Amino acid sequence: MRFSEAWLREWVNPDIGTNQLADQLSMAGLEVDAVEPAAAIFSGVVVGEVLTREQHPDADKLSVTT
Repeated sequence: MRFSEAWLREWVNPDIGTNQLADQLSMAGLEVDAVEPAAAIFSGVVVGEVLTREQHPDADKLSVTT
């Protein structure tokens, strides 16, 4: 069975790292085959928030956001 660490930490959230958590689960009798990242590390991402959306004055299918 696969599940995310975030889901597991919703139920139990000890103050230990990921690998220590995997070791503790193994010591408790649960089989941990692998710990894999859910997504590759990435950079250059810009996050923005759209505050307003208005119809473009010269086009029917365009919107202007700020």
